[in-house]
Amino acid sequence: MHLSRFPRIRFAHLSTPLEPMENLSKHLGGPKIWIKRDDCTGLAGGGNKTRKLEFLMGDAVHKGADTIITQGATQSNHARQTAAIAAKMGMQCHILLEDRTGSDDVEYNYNGNVMLDQLFGASLSKYQADTDMNKAMADLAEKLRGEGKKPYIIPGGGSNVVGALGYVNAALELLGQAKDMGLKIDHVVHATGSTGTQAGLVTGFVGSNSLIPVLGIGVRAAREAQEANVFKLAEQTAEYLGIAGVVKREHVVANCNYVGSGYGIPTPDGIEAIELFARCESILLDPVYSAKGAAGMIDLIIKGEFDKAENIVFVHTGGSQALFGYRNAFDFPKYR
Repeated sequence: MHLSRFPRIRFAHLSTPLEPMENLSKHLGGPKIWIKRDDCTGLAGGGNKTRKLEFLMGDAVHKGADTIITQGATQSNHARQTAAIAAKMGMQCHILLEDRTGSDDVEYNYNGNVMLDQLFGASLSKYQADTDMNKAMADLAEKLRGEGKKPYIIPGGGSNVVGALGYVNAALELLGQAKDMGLKIDHVVHATGSTGTQAGLVTGFVGSNSLIPVLGIGVRAAREAQEANVFKLAEQTAEYLGIAGVVKREHVVANCNYVGSGYGIPTPDGIEAIELFARCESILLDPVYSAKGAAGMIDLIIKGEFDKAENIVFVHTGGSQALFGYRNAFDFPKYR
């Protein structure tokens, strides 16, 4: 998998650390848990979308774009990172935010990632839940072309074959780190939503014949739909890389029992996971993605789904900037 064949702009802080979480492992009584710190990718506070944006922005420049269009939920981590790199590269950025929760909380609607989107100078527009966001982006692109602009559309989460290359690269990076450390990885676990992260990891691990299983903890869709969407993108990504057919349906596994009431709505177990990571490891999770991924991993450990002697790598996809839009989800006492 020769990724240097594809346009890429290098701005991520790579390789991200691979660290043991000794306190959390002890607290849970094993197995040994490691964390791949993709919250440390550098761009606008970091996160998994930065890896994808290296290839997506490379493709945008290659195609002569001067304007970026993307979409996401109100507290989208992807939107924040896209707005940031567009600003750094001197491009206009239009972000279409879908109101998936219906929350009227001022902090949720204007703090956290939304505040950072505006700080980076992005143009924001709000859409009702269940809007056809792809059509909305296509309509905006057509309008901008009429104004003489050259727009480039990035799908939600940066999840297409170009963006997925970022996590093919992450899989190869993780394998290299494990080899250098003498670490045998038994499982990789992460939060899965728009599918690009899991599709890239699966393609990277399968394409390199590493035999490392990937478990995605779903944050939005039901299992059948999530697995089908991940598999479709993984197949497309493998074909894009010139290794069509290597990814099989059995390579894609998602557990979607930890979504709760819906996307972007915190769960009690997710809030507990945020507090546990903070107090055991001084690591910040976000309520939308990484907290639900961690909550699923913790629950499966407690239920004995993993052998106590195994090594689990939790891929931290970032997003702690969204915490400031979710203060009301925490039962913090008042102080004087």
